[in-house]
Amino acid sequence: MDMIYDQVKEFLDKGETVAVATIVSTRGSTPREVGAKMVVTEWGEILGTIGGGCGEADVRREAVEVIHTRKPRMVRVDLLDDISSDSPAVCGGIMNVFIDPWWQEKEPGQPLEQ
Repeated sequence: MDMIYDQVKEFLDKGETVAVATIVSTRGSTPREVGAKMVVTEWGEILGTIGGGCGEADVRREAVEVIHTRKPRMVRVDLLDDISSDSPAVCGGIMNVFIDPWWQEKEPGQPLEQ
């Protein structure tokens, strides 16, 4: 996890905004536990995981929107599809994921490094 934070620092030092998605609660069977984190860049690159599959893809899309608005949001990931549906979202649980934008404010009068 330390390596991910090193990469996040590099993005922030370049003036980029990232989104940190954290599982804050679960109910039923889920691929990851509370506290699992995933970082998403503005162009959709993922560092870490909250479980993969369709749920992670939904959170990734929401994270890119959070980056653009710089407003955090909570996302409910429903993994309750019927097992006969052949859907990858059949873990049988629900995850609530908080997505928080991170960016570095520049010092007044200091341009961001290019």
